[in-house]
Amino acid sequence: MNQMSICGGVPRSVLVLIAASMSAVAQNPRVEWNAPQAPFRVFGNTYYVGPRGVSSILITSGSGHVLIDGALPESVPGIVASIQRLGFRIEDVDLILNSHVHYDHAGGIGEMLRLSGARAAASAASARVLEQGRSGPDDPQYGVLPDIARVGQVQVVSDGQAVRVGPLELTAHATGGHTPGGTSWTWTSCQGGRCLDMVYADSLTVISADGFAFTRSREYPTALADFEKGFAFLSAAPCDILLTPHPGTSDLLERLAKRENGETDALIDTAACRRYAERGRAGLRKRIEAEEKK
Repeated sequence: MNQMSICGGVPRSVLVLIAASMSAVAQNPRVEWNAPQAPFRVFGNTYYVGPRGVSSILITSGSGHVLIDGALPESVPGIVASIQRLGFRIEDVDLILNSHVHYDHAGGIGEMLRLSGARAAASAASARVLEQGRSGPDDPQYGVLPDIARVGQVQVVSDGQAVRVGPLELTAHATGGHTPGGTSWTWTSCQGGRCLDMVYADSLTVISADGFAFTRSREYPTALADFEKGFAFLSAAPCDILLTPHPGTSDLLERLAKRENGETDALIDTAACRRYAERGRAGLRKRIEAEEKK
């Protein structure tokens, strides 16, 4: 059989290349995470500008904007294009915040800072990683994480501290465990006289490198307490719209589709943060049980 006789004349070599490409996509989450996503208004002055699998959130004002998370390094051109598509400019972003310092959420921050001229703010633990360009042994995923571009001086924010750009005010909340410096952010957005409590809740998953134990880590001894602090905050926080570093963990795009089909308030769910915390707590409980059996 010659190569042109299969699949309607498609050469075997082309099919092999297609199969290899599809396999690479399946094995490389970066490709899926960075799939294009049209930007959209979440509510009021809050917009989604990230790719399809990793979030980047823009909060706007006439006196400057705030961006939360820079996604992957390869996500930067798409985020900039999305900001422009919404009618804003990257140069008007004055502050860049971070949920946690893994490459899929902080990898693009260095380049975004360069393009915008903005300042960066993060928790003390996250600021160290941003400035060094790599996580330390206290990170549960230490040893399997790609480095990120080093960032210059980072403003350190503490639990409960507010940061401001013009009329915008966002508050940091320590929700560690996934990383030592994990941070959730809250603010208020208004639209047509209606104001909602927005929550960008950091990841609560117990993903780790082989050999790391949340129950007995000497490098990160407060991991369990940090998780519990985050669960408690998110269970009680005023929360009209939940956003997360991976939009899939809060069903954001599925809710968006419902809104586009006429369900006006599909993004609003005052119980979403509580359920998110409950899922995180259940995942941690399962992990603790597994570690105790070893």
